Amino acid sequence: MSASSHQIRRTFLDFFASRGHEVVPSAPIVPQNDPTLMFVNAGMVPFKDVFTGKDRRPYTRAASSQKCIRISGKHNDLENVGVTARHHTFFEMLGNFSFGDYFKEEAITSAWELLTKVYGIPKERLVVTVFKGEKDFPADEEAAALWRKVTGFGDDRILRLGMADNFWSMGDTGPCGPCSEIHFFTGDEVDLGRFGEEPRLDGSGWTEIWNLVFMQYDRAEKDAPVTPLPAPSIDTGMGLERISFVLQGVTSNYDTDLLRPLVERAAEIAGKTYGASLAPDDVSMRVIADHARTTAFLVAEGVMPEKQRREYVLRRVMRRAIRHGYRLGIEKPFLHEVALLVVDRMGDVYPELRDRRELIARVTEDEEIRFRATLKRGMKILDERFDEMREKGDKALSAPAAADLYTTYGFPLDLTQVICGEQGYGVDLEGAEKIIKGADEADGPIDPTAALDPAYRQAREKLGAPVVFTGYEREAGESEVVAILAVETKNGEGKPTRALVDRAGAGSRVEVVVKETPFYAESGGQVGDTGVITAGDLRIRVTDTQRPLTGLVLHEGVVEAGEIGIGQKVTLTVDHAARSATRRNHSATHLLHWALRTVLGEHAQQKGSRVGPDMLRFDFAHNKPLTPGEVERIEDLVNGKVLENAPVLTEVLPVDEARKRGAVAIFEEKYGDVVRMLTMTQDSIELCGGTHARALGDIGLFKITGEGGVAAGVRRVFAATGKNALGYVRGLEDDIQKARQVAKAQGGDLADKIGKIVAHERELEKKVAELERRLIEGGGPGGGGGGIDAMLAEARDISGVKVLARRMPDGTQAAALREIAEKLRDKLGESSLVLVGAVDAGKAQLAVMVSKAATSRVKAGDVIKNVAAIVGGRGGGRPDMAQAGGPEAGKLDEAIAATYGEVERLVTA
Repeated sequence: MSASSHQIRRTFLDFFASRGHEVVPSAPIVPQNDPTLMFVNAGMVPFKDVFTGKDRRPYTRAASSQKCIRISGKHNDLENVGVTARHHTFFEMLGNFSFGDYFKEEAITSAWELLTKVYGIPKERLVVTVFKGEKDFPADEEAAALWRKVTGFGDDRILRLGMADNFWSMGDTGPCGPCSEIHFFTGDEVDLGRFGEEPRLDGSGWTEIWNLVFMQYDRAEKDAPVTPLPAPSIDTGMGLERISFVLQGVTSNYDTDLLRPLVERAAEIAGKTYGASLAPDDVSMRVIADHARTTAFLVAEGVMPEKQRREYVLRRVMRRAIRHGYRLGIEKPFLHEVALLVVDRMGDVYPELRDRRELIARVTEDEEIRFRATLKRGMKILDERFDEMREKGDKALSAPAAADLYTTYGFPLDLTQVICGEQGYGVDLEGAEKIIKGADEADGPIDPTAALDPAYRQAREKLGAPVVFTGYEREAGESEVVAILAVETKNGEGKPTRALVDRAGAGSRVEVVVKETPFYAESGGQVGDTGVITAGDLRIRVTDTQRPLTGLVLHEGVVEAGEIGIGQKVTLTVDHAARSATRRNHSATHLLHWALRTVLGEHAQQKGSRVGPDMLRFDFAHNKPLTPGEVERIEDLVNGKVLENAPVLTEVLPVDEARKRGAVAIFEEKYGDVVRMLTMTQDSIELCGGTHARALGDIGLFKITGEGGVAAGVRRVFAATGKNALGYVRGLEDDIQKARQVAKAQGGDLADKIGKIVAHERELEKKVAELERRLIEGGGPGGGGGGIDAMLAEARDISGVKVLARRMPDGTQAAALREIAEKLRDKLGESSLVLVGAVDAGKAQLAVMVSKAATSRVKAGDVIKNVAAIVGGRGGGRPDMAQAGGPEAGKLDEAIAATYGEVERLVTA
């Protein structure tokens, strides 16, 4: 069979559909229910909870083509991308799955039939492997016997391998079992003796194309003996790129129709010819092709290039591709052009690419423009470092230099490593990572592997069926208490501990689980409901409602009176005022989303939201601040819809039907096969599981209260509705009235009066700065004095560099410090360094200026880092100028005095 990748994918899915499998669309690459993973890296990940019994589906066998990324953790193929014929960051995994339905026999016979009869692969070019047995696990003789029966192979083509190759486990605990791989030989003559070797440079050799995992054991605890699973399952995975190279008769994944057009596009932009070799230019073209796919798919799912977690992974990928374009001689932004070709070629299969076409182009081009602005400067810095390293005989770039390239110029460490490697140098990666980690401490990174409290799982087991939510129809209801978690913290601080209890009395902090509830659990950006749980003399003040696991709803609060027990009938009442305000805010976010897209363009897609009774926050894709005119138009559009007072309609229907009717889906959200569609006139149709106003008029006044940036290409709007909006407007009126009184302005002349006051203040500031300079230059009181000539006389010669460190009068501002330091440096001569400091507004301020001739020996940023640390601060800047500030003003003299020693250390190092 010679077919396109689209036909190969379709054939796979149709084959298993004809055998009773549910064809499941690809889940998002960003895992929806697994905090331990950065990205979906295998076809089974979306079914993980099904395999472990935590989730149930209406089918027991499934097939899918799953989008995957392997670029973090143990599955990190980044360094091999473009170099080998088989490695990628993004790929598609074809897979068929059985959840306690069929097992080894059907899995093996189906795989063999598809490969040899449907795809038509000659069986002479195939071998299979089985588990040979190791440790406490027996050899998989059952699989070996089935392969012999199905293929007619002898032991020379049914190879036995150990745990490293033919045994799979989900982790330290959970399902595990032997696996069986199918390998294909590329080349003229099949050579069984080359099995186990890497393919040669011409692409010939053995390549694994399909892995069949037989989940037949379960390990309850780490290092504990395994037990047989009551319902053994099947998980298989076959890379679409690999089966495509086999069926299309080429020797590299990059020569398939999935990637070769992207490679050729990169070559066309570079004005070069692709040679399909290991030549550096060819490697660069393949890297660009691969990374363009990862870029397009991640941006389509709302991931933006930034400095944290998966956003940083995207930035690394994009900047690696941009740098490879730079080395190809491409002088203009280009990556967005290759990414748009990904959209054109794959948008039919993955419509989110077409839906986000404009966003993909905009984000990709903007990131390249930003990086190119620093790339040349960073490369220049590296070239200077290389010159220094050659002079000193260093073999590796230092940790501080590598870390500075990351923090100042946005160079990912692996990119610095590649560039240094091209020049024959190593990089102190471990040291650089420690420095960067220390610098990022304040950002509070999220721990993606944080484990859920075991008590939650125990509570869900007691619950049985998922908690039923009745809050769409009513705000109060009766139910039965199923589980009670007592929550305690040591001395009221630290991480809380939870334990299942039968009863809890007054004063107890609890999390209550009932069979059905009108309380909305926090989800989709909407905060959890508050209210009360009552029964007789029992009263629990519910302060939050959460859903830590699928199907489990926790009512968090404190027992104010009485006692609660398992099996007790209770009344649950939602806080009506808070719920109503939240409804208004949530409905307003949908109108806001529509208005943003109308005013700014379809790229202004939702990136996140937070709605509660007293606030509305909405994040959206856009690369510049909103203008006052845009804010006004957005407010007018939303308030116009509110005045229409159209009903807010909700329907529950299949997700595919909702999409056909134009419903907008948010990629940060997880949707099932059946969804809730919200319609607010034909302009706003979205999928949403939250609570909403009955009619648009309920929203009342809509007013934007703030706007700003939160990440590259992402803006954030704050807004208010109803009484909150009225309160905001009254607050503005109050501020205006106070301003009138202070400015002594009447009628409509307030703005003019304030303008005159501000202009007068600026003029006074200029006069103060001028007086400061005159005082310092001519001598006088306040810590400096002596005039410039007297200060210059204090300069010291340190290995040929004239160094002056001096304290200026208290109150000298940062701008004046820079000007003074520059003037003193120029007076000292061509090889000089000046550091001046002062206390201003209770804080220590420092400025360093270095002459151009001296920057090859000592850099301003290097000097100020350690000096600023003495006053409790951090600083940085260019080689010739740096600034810093710190809260410990009392140590300013110590910091200034330390300058000479720091310069001597750096100059003589």
